[in-house]
Amino acid sequence: MNNGEQKDRSLYMRVLENMEEAVIAIDDAELIVLFNPAAQICTGYSERQALKRPLGDLFSSSSELLRLVRAALQSGRSITSHEDILLHRPLAEPLPVGLSASPLFTRNGEQEGAVVILRDHSQIRELEETVRQADRLAMLGTLAAGLAHEIKNPLGGIKGAAQLLNLELPPENPLREYTRVMTREVNRVNDLIEELLDLTRPRPTQLSEVNLSRILADQVLLQKQSHPDKQINYQMQLDPSIPPIKGDETLLSRLFLNLLKNAAEAFETDGIITITSRIAGQYLFNKPGERPVPMVTVEIQDNGPGIPPDELDRIFTPFFTTKTKGCGLGLAICQKIISEHQGSLRVSTQLKQGTTFTVSLPLKRG
Repeated sequence: MNNGEQKDRSLYMRVLENMEEAVIAIDDAELIVLFNPAAQICTGYSERQALKRPLGDLFSSSSELLRLVRAALQSGRSITSHEDILLHRPLAEPLPVGLSASPLFTRNGEQEGAVVILRDHSQIRELEETVRQADRLAMLGTLAAGLAHEIKNPLGGIKGAAQLLNLELPPENPLREYTRVMTREVNRVNDLIEELLDLTRPRPTQLSEVNLSRILADQVLLQKQSHPDKQINYQMQLDPSIPPIKGDETLLSRLFLNLLKNAAEAFETDGIITITSRIAGQYLFNKPGERPVPMVTVEIQDNGPGIPPDELDRIFTPFFTTKTKGCGLGLAICQKIISEHQGSLRVSTQLKQGTTFTVSLPLKRG
C-alpha cells in the first residue's frame, strides 16, 4: 500500500470514527467486519464483542433489523426503513432507530457484503413529545386565563360571606362548622387555580450555580418526614464528581420534590426508592453557536406496582390522576420545569416491578 492509499484509508477511518450514525459492515457470510464507535454506543456492544461475530447472533432479538439487512443482501439494492425499528440491547432499554442497508461491491462489481447505518431517533421522539406537551399547556393556558377571572371573583365573595356569617354566629352554634368547611373549600379551589396559573403563565428562571446532590439530599430528608406511617428505604447513589450546573434552584427543588413524592405515594406500606445521578457522556446538548455539553441524568426509581399501560400515555396530561387526593398537575409542572431548563424527562415502568423517572439536564456551568 503506497503513501497515498494509506492517507486515504486513514481519512476514511477518521470519518467513520467521528460519525454520529452507527456504521456496521458485514461480509457475504454476515460476519461483522467493521463496527464504528457510534455503533458501540448505540448497540451497547464493544468492538471486541462485535467483530467477526454473525450479525444474527448480535441482533437475534431485533428481527426487523435482520429482515431488512438480509433483503438488501439478497436483492443487491439499498433499503431504508420507513418506520422506526426497535433495537434491543443487552443492558439498556430498546432504542428506536432508523435503518439504511446497502450492498457492498468490489471494484469488479461483485457483491461482498453490506453496510448498515443506524440513526438514534430517541431524542427526536422526546422532542416530539415535548412539542405535544407544549401545545397542551398552551391550550390550557388560554383556558386558565379566562377561567381565573371568572372564578376568583365569586370565590372571594363566597369566602367573605362565610367569614362574616361566622362572626355573627354564637360560638356554640353548630352552623359555625359549615362556615369553616366553606372557607376551607374556597381556599382549596383558590389554591388549585393558582397552581394552574403557575403551570401556564411565564416565569423568568432565576439562574445560578446549583448543586444537584445537595438538592436531592434535602428533598429526600423532607420526604422521610412526610411519610412516617411507611417504611421507605431511600438509597442514594450520587456521583460526587458532578460539578454545579446552571439552573433555577427553586424550580429544580420543586421538580425533584414532586418526583420523590410520587414515588413514595406509590407504596402501600414499605418500599425502596433509589436515587442515582451520573454524567451521561454519550448524550450531548447542542445549541447553535455554543459548544456541545454532556447531559447530567438523575434517575428516581421505585419498586412499587408500576404504571398500567393504559395510564402511561396520560400521566403528563394536566388533571389526570389516579390518586384519591391531588389535582393531577404535578407531572405537568415537572415537564414545564424541565423544558425551561432545556432538558428532558422520561419514564419507564413495569407492572409489579416499579417505575423509573429519568431527568436529563445539560451540564452548563454558571
